[in-house]
Amino acid sequence: MLAQRLLAELASGAAVSGAALAERSGVTRAAIWKQVETLRARGLPIEARGPAGYRLPWPLQLLDGQAIRDGLPAAVRGRLGALEVHWELDSTSSELQRRGAAAADLSMLLAETQSAGRGRRGRPWLSPPGLNLYLSCLKRFEQGFAALSGLSLAVGVIVLRALESLGIEGAGLKWPNDVLSAQGKLAGVLVELSGEYQGPCAAVIGIGLNLRLTEALRAQAGQPACDLATLAGGTPPDRNLVAIRLIGALADGLDQFERDGFAGFGADFARHDLLRDRPLRLSGALGEFDATGAGVDARGALQVRLADGSLRSIDSADVTVRRA
Repeated sequence: MLAQRLLAELASGAAVSGAALAERSGVTRAAIWKQVETLRARGLPIEARGPAGYRLPWPLQLLDGQAIRDGLPAAVRGRLGALEVHWELDSTSSELQRRGAAAADLSMLLAETQSAGRGRRGRPWLSPPGLNLYLSCLKRFEQGFAALSGLSLAVGVIVLRALESLGIEGAGLKWPNDVLSAQGKLAGVLVELSGEYQGPCAAVIGIGLNLRLTEALRAQAGQPACDLATLAGGTPPDRNLVAIRLIGALADGLDQFERDGFAGFGADFARHDLLRDRPLRLSGALGEFDATGAGVDARGALQVRLADGSLRSIDSADVTVRRA
Protein backbone atom coordinates (compact mmCIF):
# COMPACT_ATOMS: atom_id res chain seq x y z
CA MET A 1 0.00 0.00 0.00
CA LEU A 2 2.94 2.31 -0.66
CA ALA A 3 0.91 4.47 -3.06
CA GLN A 4 -1.72 5.08 -0.37
CA ARG A 5 0.94 6.01 2.21
CA LEU A 6 2.66 8.30 -0.29
CA LEU A 7 -0.56 10.12 -1.09
CA ALA A 8 -1.20 10.63 2.63
CA GLU A 9 2.28 12.18 2.98
CA LEU A 10 1.58 14.60 0.12
CA ALA A 11 -2.04 15.40 1.00
CA SER A 12 -1.24 18.67 2.79
CA GLY A 13 0.14 20.20 -0.40
CA ALA A 14 3.52 20.89 1.22
CA ALA A 15 6.71 19.72 -0.49
CA VAL A 16 8.33 16.56 0.95
CA SER A 17 11.76 15.37 -0.12
CA GLY A 18 12.21 11.98 -1.71
CA ALA A 19 14.70 11.09 1.03
CA ALA A 20 12.17 11.88 3.77
CA LEU A 21 9.46 9.93 1.99
CA ALA A 22 11.75 6.94 1.60
CA GLU A 23 12.83 7.02 5.25
CA ARG A 24 9.27 7.29 6.56
CA SER A 25 8.07 4.49 4.32
CA GLY A 26 11.05 2.19 4.86
CA VAL A 27 11.83 1.88 1.15
CA THR A 28 14.40 3.21 -1.31
CA ARG A 29 14.16 6.55 -3.10
CA ALA A 30 13.84 4.57 -6.33
CA ALA A 31 10.72 2.91 -4.94
CA ILE A 32 9.30 6.34 -4.06
CA TRP A 33 10.00 7.61 -7.58
CA LYS A 34 8.24 4.55 -9.04
CA GLN A 35 5.16 5.14 -6.90
CA VAL A 36 5.12 8.84 -7.80
CA GLU A 37 5.09 7.84 -11.47
CA THR A 38 2.27 5.36 -10.78
CA LEU A 39 0.16 8.05 -9.12
CA ARG A 40 0.89 10.46 -11.95
CA ALA A 41 -0.25 7.85 -14.45
CA ARG A 42 -3.51 7.55 -12.50
CA GLY A 43 -4.15 11.28 -12.86
CA LEU A 44 -2.52 12.96 -9.85
CA PRO A 45 -0.46 16.04 -10.85
CA ILE A 46 2.46 15.48 -8.49
CA GLU A 47 5.11 18.14 -9.04
CA ALA A 48 8.85 17.63 -8.61
CA ARG A 49 10.45 20.64 -6.88
CA GLY A 50 14.14 19.73 -7.05
CA PRO A 51 15.78 19.46 -3.62
CA ALA A 52 12.47 20.39 -1.96
CA GLY A 53 10.99 17.13 -3.20
CA TYR A 54 7.49 16.32 -4.35
CA ARG A 55 4.24 18.20 -3.82
CA LEU A 56 0.67 18.47 -4.98
CA PRO A 57 -0.47 21.85 -6.35
CA TRP A 58 -3.20 22.00 -3.69
CA PRO A 59 -4.16 20.10 -0.52
CA LEU A 60 -6.55 17.19 -0.78
CA GLN A 61 -8.62 15.33 1.80
CA LEU A 62 -8.41 11.55 2.05
CA LEU A 63 -11.60 9.71 2.88
CA ASP A 64 -12.05 8.75 6.53
CA GLY A 65 -14.71 6.11 7.13
CA GLN A 66 -15.08 6.86 10.84
CA ALA A 67 -15.35 10.60 10.27
CA ILE A 68 -18.02 10.00 7.62
CA ARG A 69 -20.03 7.74 9.92
CA ASP A 70 -19.69 10.16 12.84
CA GLY A 71 -20.83 13.05 10.66
CA LEU A 72 -24.10 11.40 9.67
CA PRO A 73 -27.31 12.09 11.58
CA ALA A 74 -28.01 9.34 14.13
CA ALA A 75 -31.20 8.36 12.32
CA VAL A 76 -29.25 7.77 9.11
CA ARG A 77 -26.46 5.84 10.87
CA GLY A 78 -29.05 3.51 12.34
CA ARG A 79 -30.48 2.63 8.92
CA LEU A 80 -27.20 1.97 7.10
CA GLY A 81 -25.85 -1.47 6.37
CA ALA A 82 -22.12 -1.45 5.66
CA LEU A 83 -20.23 1.82 5.39
CA GLU A 84 -16.76 1.07 4.05
CA VAL A 85 -13.93 3.13 2.58
CA HIS A 86 -11.41 1.23 0.42
CA TRP A 87 -8.17 2.45 -1.07
CA GLU A 88 -8.80 0.73 -4.43
CA LEU A 89 -11.51 -1.44 -5.95
CA ASP A 90 -12.09 -2.44 -9.53
CA SER A 91 -15.51 -0.82 -9.09
CA THR A 92 -17.54 -0.04 -5.99
CA SER A 93 -20.65 -1.32 -7.80
CA SER A 94 -18.94 -4.55 -8.88
CA GLU A 95 -17.86 -5.18 -5.29
CA LEU A 96 -21.44 -4.80 -4.01
CA GLN A 97 -22.70 -7.12 -6.73
CA ARG A 98 -20.15 -9.77 -5.77
CA ARG A 99 -21.45 -9.71 -2.20
CA GLY A 100 -24.95 -10.55 -3.40
CA ALA A 101 -27.40 -11.59 -0.69
CA ALA A 102 -24.74 -11.08 2.01
CA ALA A 103 -24.87 -7.30 1.51
CA ALA A 104 -27.24 -5.54 3.89
CA ASP A 105 -29.82 -2.99 2.76
CA LEU A 106 -28.42 0.54 2.38
CA SER A 107 -24.82 -0.66 2.30
CA MET A 108 -22.45 2.08 1.11
CA LEU A 109 -19.01 1.45 -0.38
CA LEU A 110 -16.52 4.19 -1.27
CA ALA A 111 -13.08 3.93 -2.83
CA GLU A 112 -10.23 6.40 -3.15
CA THR A 113 -9.66 5.05 -6.66
CA GLN A 114 -11.13 2.49 -9.07
CA SER A 115 -9.23 0.43 -11.61
CA ALA A 116 -12.32 -0.32 -13.71
CA GLY A 117 -14.96 2.31 -12.94
CA ARG A 118 -18.04 1.94 -15.12
CA GLY A 119 -20.46 4.40 -16.62
CA ARG A 120 -23.62 3.96 -18.68
CA ARG A 121 -23.49 1.46 -21.57
CA GLY A 122 -20.19 0.06 -20.29
CA ARG A 123 -18.25 3.29 -20.79
CA PRO A 124 -15.23 3.69 -18.49
CA TRP A 125 -15.36 6.20 -15.63
CA LEU A 126 -12.05 7.90 -14.87
CA SER A 127 -11.22 7.35 -11.19
CA PRO A 128 -8.00 9.12 -10.15
CA PRO A 129 -7.11 8.63 -6.46
CA GLY A 130 -7.92 11.29 -3.91
CA LEU A 131 -9.59 13.79 -6.23
CA ASN A 132 -13.24 12.80 -6.69
CA LEU A 133 -15.93 10.66 -5.10
CA TYR A 134 -16.77 7.09 -6.14
CA LEU A 135 -19.66 5.63 -4.16
CA SER A 136 -22.08 2.74 -4.60
CA CYS A 137 -25.18 1.98 -2.56
CA LEU A 138 -27.25 -1.21 -2.34
CA LYS A 139 -30.96 -0.67 -1.86
CA ARG A 140 -33.38 -3.60 -1.49
CA PHE A 141 -37.03 -3.28 -2.56
CA GLU A 142 -39.98 -5.57 -1.89
CA GLN A 143 -41.51 -4.42 -5.19
CA GLY A 144 -40.47 -5.75 -8.58
CA PHE A 145 -38.63 -4.05 -11.42
CA ALA A 146 -41.69 -2.23 -12.77
CA ALA A 147 -42.05 -0.24 -9.53
CA LEU A 148 -38.50 1.11 -9.95
CA SER A 149 -39.18 3.08 -13.13
CA GLY A 150 -37.51 6.45 -12.88
CA LEU A 151 -35.06 5.39 -10.15
CA SER A 152 -31.99 6.73 -11.98
CA LEU A 153 -33.74 10.09 -12.45
CA ALA A 154 -34.65 10.17 -8.76
CA VAL A 155 -31.01 9.50 -7.84
CA GLY A 156 -30.01 12.47 -10.00
CA VAL A 157 -32.38 14.62 -7.95
CA ILE A 158 -30.87 13.16 -4.76
CA VAL A 159 -27.36 14.14 -5.92
CA LEU A 160 -28.55 17.71 -6.53
CA ARG A 161 -30.15 17.80 -3.07
CA ALA A 162 -26.79 16.85 -1.56
CA LEU A 163 -25.02 19.56 -3.60
CA GLU A 164 -27.59 22.19 -2.63
CA SER A 165 -27.00 21.33 1.04
CA LEU A 166 -23.33 22.20 0.43
CA GLY A 167 -24.22 25.53 -1.17
CA ILE A 168 -23.30 24.30 -4.67
CA GLU A 169 -25.42 25.77 -7.44
CA GLY A 170 -25.25 25.75 -11.22
CA ALA A 171 -25.97 22.07 -11.93
CA GLY A 172 -28.92 20.39 -13.64
CA LEU A 173 -30.09 17.01 -14.89
CA LYS A 174 -29.79 15.44 -18.31
CA TRP A 175 -32.05 12.42 -18.82
CA PRO A 176 -31.53 9.68 -17.84
CA ASN A 177 -28.55 9.78 -15.49
CA ASP A 178 -26.19 12.72 -15.88
CA VAL A 179 -25.62 15.72 -13.64
CA LEU A 180 -24.30 18.60 -15.75
CA SER A 181 -23.25 22.21 -15.43
CA ALA A 182 -22.76 24.72 -18.20
CA GLN A 183 -19.10 23.64 -18.33
CA GLY A 184 -19.79 19.90 -18.73
CA LYS A 185 -20.50 16.65 -16.91
CA LEU A 186 -20.29 16.88 -13.13
CA ALA A 187 -21.56 13.46 -12.05
CA GLY A 188 -22.90 10.23 -13.47
CA VAL A 189 -25.37 7.70 -12.08
CA LEU A 190 -25.45 3.98 -12.95
CA VAL A 191 -28.32 1.84 -11.61
CA GLU A 192 -28.09 -1.95 -12.00
CA LEU A 193 -31.01 -4.18 -10.95
CA SER A 194 -31.13 -7.79 -9.85
CA GLY A 195 -33.78 -10.09 -8.37
CA GLU A 196 -37.31 -11.04 -9.40
CA TYR A 197 -39.46 -9.18 -11.90
CA GLN A 198 -42.43 -9.30 -9.51
CA GLY A 199 -40.19 -8.70 -6.50
CA PRO A 200 -38.25 -8.60 -4.32
CA CYS A 201 -35.33 -6.99 -6.13
CA ALA A 202 -32.24 -4.94 -5.40
CA ALA A 203 -30.61 -1.92 -6.99
CA VAL A 204 -26.89 -1.23 -6.94
CA ILE A 205 -26.58 2.53 -7.44
CA GLY A 206 -23.18 3.82 -8.51
CA ILE A 207 -22.35 7.54 -8.37
CA GLY A 208 -19.21 9.20 -9.68
CA LEU A 209 -18.92 12.86 -8.64
CA ASN A 210 -16.10 15.14 -9.81
CA LEU A 211 -14.62 17.29 -7.06
CA ARG A 212 -11.41 18.33 -8.78
CA LEU A 213 -10.25 17.66 -12.33
CA THR A 214 -6.91 18.53 -13.87
CA GLU A 215 -6.67 19.70 -17.47
CA ALA A 216 -5.18 16.32 -18.38
CA LEU A 217 -8.15 14.50 -16.87
CA ARG A 218 -10.58 16.77 -18.71
CA ALA A 219 -8.84 15.89 -21.96
CA GLN A 220 -9.02 12.16 -21.17
CA ALA A 221 -12.74 12.36 -20.42
CA GLY A 222 -13.55 12.70 -24.11
CA GLN A 223 -16.41 15.11 -23.41
CA PRO A 224 -16.83 18.45 -21.62
CA ALA A 225 -16.43 17.89 -17.87
CA CYS A 226 -16.86 20.02 -14.77
CA ASP A 227 -16.00 19.69 -11.08
CA LEU A 228 -17.15 21.06 -7.74
CA ALA A 229 -14.00 23.18 -7.52
CA THR A 230 -15.19 25.16 -10.54
CA LEU A 231 -18.70 25.63 -9.14
CA ALA A 232 -17.34 26.54 -5.68
CA GLY A 233 -14.98 29.29 -6.85
CA GLY A 234 -11.78 27.26 -7.06
CA THR A 235 -11.76 25.09 -3.93
CA PRO A 236 -14.07 22.07 -3.62
CA PRO A 237 -15.81 21.19 -0.35
CA ASP A 238 -14.07 18.69 1.92
CA ARG A 239 -14.45 15.21 0.40
CA ASN A 240 -15.60 13.67 3.68
CA LEU A 241 -18.31 16.31 4.01
CA VAL A 242 -19.44 15.68 0.43
CA ALA A 243 -19.61 11.96 1.23
CA ILE A 244 -21.62 12.66 4.41
CA ARG A 245 -24.17 14.82 2.59
CA LEU A 246 -24.46 12.39 -0.34
CA ILE A 247 -24.93 9.33 1.89
CA GLY A 248 -27.51 11.16 4.01
CA ALA A 249 -29.39 12.31 0.90
CA LEU A 250 -29.34 8.77 -0.50
CA ALA A 251 -30.65 7.20 2.70
CA ASP A 252 -33.54 9.67 2.93
CA GLY A 253 -34.22 9.88 -0.79
CA LEU A 254 -34.29 6.12 -1.38
CA ASP A 255 -36.73 5.70 1.49
CA GLN A 256 -38.87 8.36 -0.18
CA PHE A 257 -38.64 6.53 -3.52
CA GLU A 258 -39.69 3.27 -1.83
CA ARG A 259 -42.81 5.03 -0.48
CA ASP A 260 -43.75 7.28 -3.40
CA GLY A 261 -41.88 6.07 -6.48
CA PHE A 262 -40.82 8.60 -9.10
CA ALA A 263 -43.93 10.68 -8.38
CA GLY A 264 -42.18 12.03 -5.30
CA PHE A 265 -39.35 13.39 -7.47
CA GLY A 266 -41.16 14.52 -10.62
CA ALA A 267 -41.46 18.19 -9.69
CA ASP A 268 -37.80 18.43 -8.64
CA PHE A 269 -36.67 16.70 -11.81
CA ALA A 270 -38.74 19.09 -13.93
CA ARG A 271 -37.15 22.05 -12.11
CA HIS A 272 -33.67 20.84 -13.06
CA ASP A 273 -34.47 19.29 -16.47
CA LEU A 274 -31.82 20.47 -18.96
CA LEU A 275 -33.49 18.89 -22.00
CA ARG A 276 -36.94 20.45 -21.77
CA ASP A 277 -37.67 22.68 -24.79
CA ARG A 278 -34.22 22.00 -26.23
CA PRO A 279 -33.64 20.75 -29.81
CA LEU A 280 -32.38 17.16 -29.48
CA ARG A 281 -30.87 14.42 -31.57
CA LEU A 282 -31.69 10.90 -30.39
CA SER A 283 -30.19 7.58 -31.47
CA GLY A 284 -31.15 4.10 -30.35
CA ALA A 285 -33.46 1.22 -31.19
CA LEU A 286 -35.75 3.61 -33.09
CA GLY A 287 -32.89 4.84 -35.27
CA GLU A 288 -31.66 8.43 -35.31
CA PHE A 289 -34.07 11.35 -35.35
CA ASP A 290 -34.50 14.94 -34.21
CA ALA A 291 -37.08 16.19 -31.73
CA THR A 292 -37.64 18.75 -28.98
CA GLY A 293 -37.47 17.86 -25.29
CA ALA A 294 -40.87 17.83 -23.58
CA GLY A 295 -40.08 16.67 -20.05
CA VAL A 296 -40.60 13.17 -18.67
CA ASP A 297 -43.73 11.13 -18.01
CA ALA A 298 -44.93 9.57 -14.75
CA ARG A 299 -42.62 6.57 -15.28
CA GLY A 300 -39.56 8.73 -15.93
CA ALA A 301 -39.51 8.08 -19.68
CA LEU A 302 -38.26 10.96 -21.79
CA GLN A 303 -40.98 12.82 -23.67
CA VAL A 304 -40.05 14.41 -27.00
CA ARG A 305 -42.10 16.39 -29.48
CA LEU A 306 -41.66 15.46 -33.13
CA ALA A 307 -41.79 17.85 -36.07
CA ASP A 308 -45.49 17.05 -36.66
CA GLY A 309 -46.33 18.07 -33.08
CA SER A 310 -46.89 14.55 -31.75
CA LEU A 311 -45.31 13.28 -28.53
CA ARG A 312 -43.16 10.18 -28.28
CA SER A 313 -41.97 8.42 -25.11
CA ILE A 314 -38.36 7.24 -25.02
CA ASP A 315 -37.22 4.61 -22.53
CA SER A 316 -33.65 4.19 -23.75
CA ALA A 317 -31.54 6.24 -26.15
CA ASP A 318 -28.43 8.35 -26.47
CA VAL A 319 -29.47 12.01 -26.43
CA THR A 320 -27.45 15.04 -27.49
CA VAL A 321 -28.54 18.65 -27.58
CA ARG A 322 -28.65 19.69 -31.24
CA ARG A 323 -26.86 22.89 -32.19
CA ALA A 324 -29.29 25.55 -33.36
